[in-house]
Amino acid sequence: MSNVAKSMRNQVVLVTGATGGLGSAICQAFAQQGAQVVVAYRSSSNNAQALCDALDGDGHQTLYTPVDDSSALTRAAQEVERRYGKLFCLVNNAGMTKSVPHEDLDGLDDELIDEIFRTNWRGPFACARAFRPLLKKSGDGVIVNISSIAAQTGMGSNVAYCASKAALDSMTRSLARALAPQIRVLSVAPGLVDTNFIKGLDQQWRDEQVQSTPLQRLAKPEEVARAVVMAAVDLTFTTGVSIPVDGGRPLA
Repeated sequence: MSNVAKSMRNQVVLVTGATGGLGSAICQAFAQQGAQVVVAYRSSSNNAQALCDALDGDGHQTLYTPVDDSSALTRAAQEVERRYGKLFCLVNNAGMTKSVPHEDLDGLDDELIDEIFRTNWRGPFACARAFRPLLKKSGDGVIVNISSIAAQTGMGSNVAYCASKAALDSMTRSLARALAPQIRVLSVAPGLVDTNFIKGLDQQWRDEQVQSTPLQRLAKPEEVARAVVMAAVDLTFTTGVSIPVDGGRPLA
């Protein structure tokens, strides 16, 4: 067993948005390192249970965790405390977006803007607030927020999405200062990740994104997941920063 695996044995990790392509890869990466994973989901208990059953190791559980419902998050934290007693790592992976051309200001209506910020910013904040006591009890807790290179490039599925990820990175810095020294807070910022969602989009558009990336391909979910594990386990003197996993896209 590797040193990382030894350090993760009996550690508890909660991943929101766990059943998506990136979320499931993050769950599996932590499970492979010996962690007990809480598979947090919002809409599909069957998918969550299937993922939980497929993870390496044991001690995993599914948990209904709507990130925009503070009362439900409080109950979720109580369940984690009842079963595990503490939490080592919270991965704020849940997010949403919709493709709206940046020049189409009318297409980005108020309802969609509110939904994006409710999920992509308020959700991670609410999770950090709800699970802070359990992270603090671990003595060396860590929050990893899944951001995006859209936070710095301003190029993404829509204007509000880019702004929400920039706000998430700003929150990462604020919480890193506020929650230190007991809890570290970092962001991992992928470029386009080759999930089933991306594979379902227009092939010509996908090819253009590859050509615009210096490493000439999209990120694999497993590559982003490894960066999340690294942020949580290996970067023990790092907090308040965003770690890019983007193939050099901003260089293009």
